[in-house]
Amino acid sequence: MSIVDKALWVIERNSDSGLNLSGVAEACGVSRSHLASAFGSRTGWPLMKYLRARRLSCAAQLLAQGAPDILGVALETGYGSHEAFTRAFREQFGVPPERVRERGSTEGLALVAPLDLRARERPALPPPWLSEGPAIRAVGLSRRHSFDKVIGIPIQWQVFMASHYGRIAHRSDGIPIGLHYPADDEGGFDYVCAAEVSAFGRVPQGLTRIELPPCRYAVFEHRGHVSTLFDTYAAIWNEALPEHGWRPAPAPIVERHAPDFDPDTGEGGLSLWIPLTV
Repeated sequence: MSIVDKALWVIERNSDSGLNLSGVAEACGVSRSHLASAFGSRTGWPLMKYLRARRLSCAAQLLAQGAPDILGVALETGYGSHEAFTRAFREQFGVPPERVRERGSTEGLALVAPLDLRARERPALPPPWLSEGPAIRAVGLSRRHSFDKVIGIPIQWQVFMASHYGRIAHRSDGIPIGLHYPADDEGGFDYVCAAEVSAFGRVPQGLTRIELPPCRYAVFEHRGHVSTLFDTYAAIWNEALPEHGWRPAPAPIVERHAPDFDPDTGEGGLSLWIPLTV
C-alpha cells in the first residue's frame, strides 16, 4: 500500500477527530514534509486542504439530512466551536451551514468525495542510483506554489529565462537548475529557477542567492514529457523511497535537465536529485 493510500485510510477513519498533518504522517511512518509531498504530487491536493474539504462535505450531508444541532455537527466533524465551523463552511461552500439545513439539500454545493487512487496507473521508474553531490552555488528566481496550482512553475521558468537569466554574473556553463523545497503543512512549497555560478557577484533585484552544502542524493530519471513530472515525483515519494529504505532530508530537491532537453517542447527528460539523511 502506498503512503497516500495509507493516508487516505487514516483520514477517512479519523476525520471526526482533531487530525492534523503530524498525526497522519506519524500513522504513515514518514515525516510531515515527506507526506505533504507524497500526497500533493499524487492527488493534486494539499493534504490539509483535502482533509478540511472532506470534513465539511460530511458536515453538509449531515445538515441536509436535518441534523438539529449545528454545534453538534461541528464537534462531530472535528471543529471546536460553532464560530470556527461556520467560518470554514462558508469559505468552502459560499453559504452558511444554517442555509443548508433549512433547505434540506446539498444541491449546488461542491462536495468532495473520498479519493480512491488504487486503480490509477503509476509510472515505472528507471533504477535510481546514489551520488555524492558537491556544494551548489546559484542565483535564482523564487516563487511560492501549492500542489493544486503547479501550472505556475512553467510560467515562472518563462519569466526567469526571458527577464533574469541574462543578468546573472559569473554563470557556469550548463542548463539552469530547478530547486524544489520541502512542502509545509498546508502543501505550499518554494520553487527556484536558478543558474549555477562560479562566484557571487551583484545579485540582480528580484533574485535570490542560494548556497547548498555537499549532500548525498538519490537520483531518479524522468524520461517523459515535463508535464508528467509530478507523476514521477508521486512514484518516488510513495513507493521508491520507502522500498529502498531511503529517508529524504529537509533540503531542496535539485532538478537537472538532460543535455538534450528542449524547453520549447518540454521533451528530453531530467533527473531528480533527492537529498537524503545521512
